[in-house]
Amino acid sequence: METHNSSFANFSSYLQALAQTPARFARRAFSATTSYEEMSRVRAKSGSNMRRTLRWYDLIGLGIGGMVGAGVFVTTGRASRLDAGPAVVISYAIAGVCALLSAFCYTEFAVDMPVAGGAFSYLRVTFGEFAAFITGANLIMEYVMSNAAVSRSFTAYVGAAIGVSAPKWRFTVHGLPNGFNEIDFAAVATVLFLTFIICYSTRQSSMLNIVLTVLHILFIVFVIVMGFWRGDTKNLTEPANPKHPSGFFPYGASGVFNGAAMVYLSYIGYDAVSTMAEEVQNPVKDIPVGVSGSVVIVTILYCLMSASMSMLLPYDMVSK
Repeated sequence: METHNSSFANFSSYLQALAQTPARFARRAFSATTSYEEMSRVRAKSGSNMRRTLRWYDLIGLGIGGMVGAGVFVTTGRASRLDAGPAVVISYAIAGVCALLSAFCYTEFAVDMPVAGGAFSYLRVTFGEFAAFITGANLIMEYVMSNAAVSRSFTAYVGAAIGVSAPKWRFTVHGLPNGFNEIDFAAVATVLFLTFIICYSTRQSSMLNIVLTVLHILFIVFVIVMGFWRGDTKNLTEPANPKHPSGFFPYGASGVFNGAAMVYLSYIGYDAVSTMAEEVQNPVKDIPVGVSGSVVIVTILYCLMSASMSMLLPYDMVSK
C-alpha cells in the first residue's frame, strides 16, 4: 500500500480513518471472503510466496513440539490429586479424542485452503471478518500467555536442576501487585532467542524443534519405563491415606471429566501446525498425516506417562 493511501500517513489521515471506523465496521463485520479470495487476493497482499520446504514428518515434529511441554508436567499431578485420581489416564484419553476431533476440522480446512492464516482465515470464510478478528485476538493472547507460562516454568526447572532458587533469576518491580511484580529475565531471553530462530528460517526452526521434541519424548519415555518397572499396581486402587476415596475412580465419572478439562491444556499447540500449510510441499497428503498423527502420538505418550505416574505413587501423594 502506498504511503498517501495509508491511514497512518499523517495525523489528519489517521483522524479521517478513525471517523470512518463505524461505517467500516458495519460494512465488514459480517462480510465473508471466499476460499478463492484467501488463496489469491488476500495471499497476494502478504508479499512473496513462502517456500514449500516442509514434509509430513516436519509437521508431526512441530505438532508434538507444540503440545509436549511444561503443561503436561504441571497439569498431570494436579488433575490426579484433585479430580481424577489414577483414572487420570482416562482423562487424558478423553481429552486426546476431543483434540483429535478438533484436529480433523483443522485438517479439512487446511487442505482446502493451504494458507498461513490458520483459524483466522477459516473463520473469515465461514463467519465473516468480525468473528475472525475476535478469534485471532484470542489466539494471540492464548499463545502469549502460554509461552510466558512455559518459559517461566523452564527457568524454574533449570534453576532446580542446578540448585538455584527461582526468585534469584527474577527482578522485583516495586509498586506492582504481588504475584505480578517479578520479571524473569532468563525467561524473556529464552523467548527472544527462540523468536529469532523462528524468524530466521522455517527450516532451521523445524530442525531445532525436532531436536527439542526428541529430548522431551526421551524424558517422557524415561518416566514411562520407570513407572512400569519400579511402580506398584496397587497404587492404582489404594490411596496412601485410608481416609481418602479409594479405587481406580475415587471421584467418579465427574472427576474423570473434570480432569479431562484440566489436562486438555497439555494438548494446546496442534492447531499451530495448520498455519504452516502454505509452506508444505504436498498439503493434501502431508497436512492430515502431520496434524492427526501428532495428536495420536501425543495422546498415547500422555496416557502411558499418566499410568506410570499413578503406579509410582498413590494419587493422594502426588504433588499438586
